[in-house]
Amino acid sequence: MQPTTIRPRLGSLKSVKLRQIWPHEAHDFTQWLGRDENLALLCEELEITVENIRMEVASGRYNADIVAELSTSKRVVIIENQLETTDHKHLGQLLTYASAHDASVIIWNVSDYTEEHRQAIDWFNQHMPESISFFLVKVELWQIGDSLPAPKFNVICQPNNWAKTVVRASREEGSGPSDLKLLQQRFWNGFKEWVQHHRPQSQLRLGRTPRPQHWYDISFGTSKANIALTSNSREQRIGCELYIRRDANFYRHLEADKAAIDQALGNQLEWQDLPDSTAFRIVKYHACSPLDEAQWPTYFAWLHDQAEIFHRTFRNRL
Repeated sequence: MQPTTIRPRLGSLKSVKLRQIWPHEAHDFTQWLGRDENLALLCEELEITVENIRMEVASGRYNADIVAELSTSKRVVIIENQLETTDHKHLGQLLTYASAHDASVIIWNVSDYTEEHRQAIDWFNQHMPESISFFLVKVELWQIGDSLPAPKFNVICQPNNWAKTVVRASREEGSGPSDLKLLQQRFWNGFKEWVQHHRPQSQLRLGRTPRPQHWYDISFGTSKANIALTSNSREQRIGCELYIRRDANFYRHLEADKAAIDQALGNQLEWQDLPDSTAFRIVKYHACSPLDEAQWPTYFAWLHDQAEIFHRTFRNRL
């Protein structure tokens, strides 16, 4: 007797018109996107983190949809939203806002685009100074069956991040990235590949491209903080931390629940109020030798498991 084949029931993805959910560009979509947890979804796709988010900011006779700052450098980010196909009017507004605010990151969110405007954004990225980056993003909504629609940000145009990283490293170090930095990048690439193969059901969003640096950031739905994994060969340790940017109230809110958090994360935490309260860390370390490549799978497992516990613990306290 032939065994019965069980065929799993699967849903089908269905596209949802943007105007069905956000009838008005400024009153609905921009207000939705300006919320921490929603803007974090876009920023994760662009591999940036922002803070000091403001909406409808005056730029001469016009208002920029969203103005923010990069968390790492305080450079200005401009976001122009257009729930239609790209046109010359919005491209002109984008450049006007960028010049008015001396922006370094310029983002154009659209429902669709023409080839001419895609070529224009690519041209900007090729010919502008490396300190200025343009992004063209197609916004979509999808649902399965009767589920709630879910947003998807498709990056159509973006700067060559790797090339810019190499240029910056060359200027700072007088050559290309050091052997140590390249090893760090290989470490994080290995970490992402390990998670894909050994933790396929992971709840972590590992969308960022690994860079030649000793840390790897993981977003989890807020611009207040992110989870950061670290690999420090000088200190002979790896670590997992919640990094909070200039939000003392959020840190104090967590500190009030310190006993429960310490218990959830293993009672080995360091609570760090950094100088001048510009940032805060809640961190856990594991002593090891990050340069020992034979042990990397063990380190990857520790980093992943800690990051999932951090994600679960702090996500419920946002």
